[in-house]
Amino acid sequence: MRKTYPIGDPNDTSVRIGTVKEIFSTITGRYDVLNHVLSLRRDIAWRRFAVRQIRPFRTSRFIDVAAGTCDLAIEAAVYHPRIHVTGVDFAQPMLDQAKKKISAKGLSGRIHLVRGDALRLPFPKDSFDAAGMAFGIRNIHDKHNALQELKRVVAPGGHILVLELSLPQGGWFQRFYDLYLNRLLPRVAGAFSPNPGAYQYLADSIMDFPSVTDFAGIMQDAGWVDVRAYPLTLGICRLFVGRKP
Repeated sequence: MRKTYPIGDPNDTSVRIGTVKEIFSTITGRYDVLNHVLSLRRDIAWRRFAVRQIRPFRTSRFIDVAAGTCDLAIEAAVYHPRIHVTGVDFAQPMLDQAKKKISAKGLSGRIHLVRGDALRLPFPKDSFDAAGMAFGIRNIHDKHNALQELKRVVAPGGHILVLELSLPQGGWFQRFYDLYLNRLLPRVAGAFSPNPGAYQYLADSIMDFPSVTDFAGIMQDAGWVDVRAYPLTLGICRLFVGRKP
C-alpha cells in the first residue's frame, strides 16, 4: 500500500521528524476528541490501567514524555495525589492545550510543563520515580536512545511505562483491525481533522511498530529489566513496563 504523508519521505529520519512535528502542530484542537472517538474511548481506560502501575517511592515525581495534551500526566496526578508530574513535549501547541486542561482541573500546582526533546531531556539523572510515554514512542525514530534517556532520568529501582497501539496477533480480529486502520480510520478522521494525513500516518506507524517481542528486546537492550507486556482490548494496545536496576 502506498503511504501518504503531509511532507517528504518517511524513510528519511530528518523528514520523519519534520512530518511528526507538522502533524502534531496542526491537529491539536481536535486531538483529544479524535482519540476518544477512534478508540471508542478505550484510550481513557488504557491510561487508567497504566498509572496504576506507578509506585512512588523516592522522589514522588513522575515524568510524562511525548505528553501531548497531558492526558497521562493528568491521570497520574489524579490517581496519585502526593506526586508531582512533569509533562514534556516538542510541540508547543500541544502544551498550550494541555495547560488549559490542567488549569481547569485545578492541577497547575502539581503538573509542570516543559517543551523538550525525548532524546535530550533537560533533567539531571535519577530525577524521577517513574517515566511514562503514551502513544509517543512509535513517533520516535531512535527508540533505543529514547529509552536510554528515560532510564537516565529515572532513579534506580524506578519504572518505565510505555503505552502503545499495536496490531492484534492473528485471527479474524487482526483482519478486521487492518481494514479499520487502512480504510475506516482515515475517512472518519478526515471528517474531523484539518489534517487527515495525520491519521494515515497513525495507521502506518501502528503497522510499522516492532512486535511485542522485538520492542521488549529494545527495552532490555536500553538497560531496563523485568520487562513485561500487558495486552489491552484484544491486543490493539499494549502496556510495556520495565524497571531500572
